[in-house]
Amino acid sequence: MYSKILKLRFPITEVQKPIVCTLAREFDLVFNILNAGILPRKEGFMVLEVSGSKKNFKEGVSYLKRQGVDVQNASQEIKRIEKKCTHCGACTAVCPTGALAIKRPQMEVVFDQTKCSVCQLCVTACPPRAMEVRPTNQLFFE
Repeated sequence: MYSKILKLRFPITEVQKPIVCTLAREFDLVFNILNAGILPRKEGFMVLEVSGSKKNFKEGVSYLKRQGVDVQNASQEIKRIEKKCTHCGACTAVCPTGALAIKRPQMEVVFDQTKCSVCQLCVTACPPRAMEVRPTNQLFFE
């Protein structure tokens, strides 16, 4: 089983089409939507974990690109700079996956990177700029 996290950007013209469902139907790929922001008549984005055979994965990515979807590897990760974090909790309010949470009764912000979808909402929400995006060393399209 081949599994990767992809960031997709949909042009305005493609937002209302069932493009992602086609990955399951025609390419036998399983997907988990980690984050999405798609509105009618506007550009959209999705962060997907896509799983299946390597051959089907590559064919599915080619299909997405033919539809005008910008496909990028989620070859980034969010890191927290412990020394900068003031544990204010601002990041926990915007985290859609629960990767950032308040540990009680200590009232400390905890970060579970395994739950992070790399949506980057915490980066802009963090007043002391303790959250940052860093590249990973993973290669997705071999």
